[in-house]
Amino acid sequence: MTNLEAIKMNLSRWQETSLTSLSIAGLFSRNPTAYKWKAPFRSWILREAVCWRLQDLLHQSVVLYELNHGLGSRVLLRSGFETLAVLIYLNHITRQVLDRELNFHDFSEKTTSLTTGSKDGSTETSAINVLTMLDRTDKRYPGIRKVYDSLSESAHPNWEGLCWGYSKIDHDEYETHFVNRWMDLYGAQHLDSVELCMQTFHYEYNEVWTELMGRLEIWIETNDAELETTK
Repeated sequence: MTNLEAIKMNLSRWQETSLTSLSIAGLFSRNPTAYKWKAPFRSWILREAVCWRLQDLLHQSVVLYELNHGLGSRVLLRSGFETLAVLIYLNHITRQVLDRELNFHDFSEKTTSLTTGSKDGSTETSAINVLTMLDRTDKRYPGIRKVYDSLSESAHPNWEGLCWGYSKIDHDEYETHFVNRWMDLYGAQHLDSVELCMQTFHYEYNEVWTELMGRLEIWIETNDAELETTK
């Protein structure tokens, strides 16, 4: 099985198994003390929204890759890494609460920013800067920021996004030839980057978030009285 076939199969399975609904009543019955607080509910919402968005982005990136649309596939993959960074950042701040490095109520405000934040003023909450989340991602997985920055150079109309992507210089003839070079430049490495994004997500989604949420529910039960007096 080729890398492309494996990626497409995994994306298909991912889509088939994605959660389609989340009941507040169901969470409350799971742990009434923990889910009287909004932050853990928002954490569930964020986890599943990241899952849906990332699957959508990576599917479209692969479709464009198969059609030899190299630039579009890279731009979508760039958004994929930004989306992955949200889940990694969420897990990071959850861990901070458990380690007493972040106040629970500040954590709650951060989950509000992650779920309802905007940059254009369309909501009352300001979004957390994506580069802040990507920096945290790179501390946990060194090298991801370098991949993201490379994708960003392609997405922006800088030297790479313009001249490098669309022209070749014939130094002997002193001529510049215009041509779409994206697949030649990056096609061979694109699927490796897609796999990196997918594998990292699956670990953070299935292993890290699940373990942290279980610990957070117990932590809230243990500290509920203190949280009530400080809210």
